[in-house]
Amino acid sequence: MSSIKLKASAKDGAVEVKALMTHPMETGQRKDKKTGELVPAHFIKEIIVTAGDKTVLTANWGGSVSKNPYLAFSYAGKVGDKIKLAWTDSKGEKDSAEVDVA
Repeated sequence: MSSIKLKASAKDGAVEVKALMTHPMETGQRKDKKTGELVPAHFIKEIIVTAGDKTVLTANWGGSVSKNPYLAFSYAGKVGDKIKLAWTDSKGEKDSAEVDVA
């Protein structure tokens, strides 16, 4: 099951994309309250969003982005476009989700 909730809707030639990603987004600077040890960094590094075969957004993130990040943006598109959002994190883990524009 994907950790990404993805929605896309078209209006007046623009597609609005909204994504909520479930991820701990650890900076590597927070200490575990029980052990006092630093919690290892673990955050989404790269997000790529495509509409069909065209890349519409690339984002490079760091540890300063909050837990369970939300991303929203618009691009020039239409109903029926197939949107794919894929991320890769600092541990090499990956996830993706796809949705058709309504």
